[in-house]
Amino acid sequence: MIAVAIRKRLGAFQLDVAFAAERETVVLFGRSGSGKSVTLAAIAGLLRPDAGRIAIGGRVVFDAAAGIDLPPQRRHVGYVVQQLALFPHLTAAENIAYGLVGMSREARRARVAELVALLSLQGLEARRPAALSGGQQQRVALARALARPVEALLLDEPFSALDEALRGDLRAELLRLQAEYELPIVFVTHDLREAHLLGDRVAVLDGGRVLQCADRDEVFRRPASRRVAELTGVRNLLDAAVEGDGGDRVVIAGLPFRAAFDRALHGPVDVAIRAERCNLRRVDPAGPLPENCYVANIVRRLAFGNTHTLHLEPVWAGPVLEVEVASRPYEVLGVAGRSRWVVELPAEDLRVMSREPAQ
Repeated sequence: MIAVAIRKRLGAFQLDVAFAAERETVVLFGRSGSGKSVTLAAIAGLLRPDAGRIAIGGRVVFDAAAGIDLPPQRRHVGYVVQQLALFPHLTAAENIAYGLVGMSREARRARVAELVALLSLQGLEARRPAALSGGQQQRVALARALARPVEALLLDEPFSALDEALRGDLRAELLRLQAEYELPIVFVTHDLREAHLLGDRVAVLDGGRVLQCADRDEVFRRPASRRVAELTGVRNLLDAAVEGDGGDRVVIAGLPFRAAFDRALHGPVDVAIRAERCNLRRVDPAGPLPENCYVANIVRRLAFGNTHTLHLEPVWAGPVLEVEVASRPYEVLGVAGRSRWVVELPAEDLRVMSREPAQ
């Protein structure tokens, strides 16, 4: 387990974060400059916080009040950064074995062989880093981080310099390693897809603070605030107002929509719905409409890979919207041959939040 609650001032920047990781992968997600890498460096012992406490594997490794600050080598963590810092004059096997001090030659050889097999590096042991591909270098760096007994793995955007195919392979490798070792992993990224794929839980950082830390699906489908919704790629952020007192409806662009939300909310609110959660319905636009539906025209279409992004404007009342449709439903529904649609905003996918003050 990793438990972190620290504060650190760096010039005008103030870091103030708290989160925990059990035997799971916690992704620190946010834009550049949000405090992700600084947090990881503090956990690893490379940066001393001004205040707070860090525990790893049940041991307190930093406590400002108690005067505890263990050096990096005593924190028992594996740490991999984007700049891998492999020793260029050592072979892959020698890089992996570098930290295995105090072990017999046979024990070192056995441990290296175990990690080579685990990370599919067979046949590459004698190569130096310059003779390895980017993905192979990443595997060597991961093997080196795991060579000594560790109680946690810290990964600071280790795949960001790789092409998408290699990143996919290494993401799958990381998921396998996590299942194999059952280690707490703290993974830093600003890549939304990477956060969604790898994180059991996601901590959203902004301006040195954790805005939300929860299960991955909770963060992506139920953001705690408009800012979290913006950072996690919600493209439909709508101004709305609660209808009446204690009801279950919000008014968006002149239309009432049923939604599940805290009954204490009233007046102006923010509403978020992910583009992929909006539905196009085969309903006669001229007839009676089902609940939470309105009529809109597609005004722009963009195709990207296996998805189509549609921009819609209401025919009468209702919000301007972005809808994402996978290629197969797009073809089955015949979206390409029709502009006017009935759009449904499912009640369970409308996230109603307190209105944030203007910045």
